[in-house]
Amino acid sequence: MTTDLNITEIFYSLQGEAREVGLPSVFIRLTGCPLRCTYCDTEYAFKGNNLISIDDIIIQIKQYKTRYVCVTGGEPLAQINCHILLDALVKERYQVSLETSGSVDIGEINPSVSIVMDLKTPSSNEVGQNLYANVAKLQAKDQLKFVIGSRQDFDWSVETMRQYPTEAGVLFSPVFDQISPTKLADWIIESQLNVRMQVQLHKLLWGDEQAK
Repeated sequence: MTTDLNITEIFYSLQGEAREVGLPSVFIRLTGCPLRCTYCDTEYAFKGNNLISIDDIIIQIKQYKTRYVCVTGGEPLAQINCHILLDALVKERYQVSLETSGSVDIGEINPSVSIVMDLKTPSSNEVGQNLYANVAKLQAKDQLKFVIGSRQDFDWSVETMRQYPTEAGVLFSPVFDQISPTKLADWIIESQLNVRMQVQLHKLLWGDEQAK
C-alpha cells in the first residue's frame, strides 16, 4: 500500500529564508492550512486535490542536484502523512527543513529534521492559534520566526521571546511591502536584540511571486 499526500507543487529554487538562505533547494509544498493569516503569500496552497505517493515524490526530487529539501505549505503538519514523508526524506539522507506555523504539535517530528516555526504575530489575526508549548520543544538545530508587520508586532515578539526562551535561533522578518526592512533593522539595533534579521531573498530577486 502506498502512502499519498496532497501536494500543491514540487519545485527547485534558491532557499529564500532562514539558515539555508541562498542554497539551491527542492521545495515540497503540501496543500491545506487551518489558518488564514492576513499576510499569507501562499493562498493558492489552501485547496487542491493532487495526491502523490511518497515514492513518486522521492523520484521527482532526485532529478535535482541538491541535498537540501524544504517541506512547506500551507501547514504541512495538517496532513498526518507529512511525518511519513519527513522520515522517508531523512532515510534518503537529505538535509530536511520543515516550515510550520506552530499551531500544530511538533513533538513527533523526526529529530533529524530542522524545524522553522513561525509563531503568529498580532497583525496576522491568528495569534490565538499559537501553541506556545511548542517553543520548549525547539532545539539548537531549529529556528523560531516572527513575521513583523508593525511596531505592535515587534513589541509583542520581544515580550514573547522573554516569556518563552528557546535554544533555537530567532528570526525577525518584515512583512513584504508592509513594513520597511530598514525600520525593522533599526528597531533590532536600538533594542540590542540577539536575533537574526532576515528578508525574503526570493522576493528581492523575483518579486511577490512564487519562489521559482
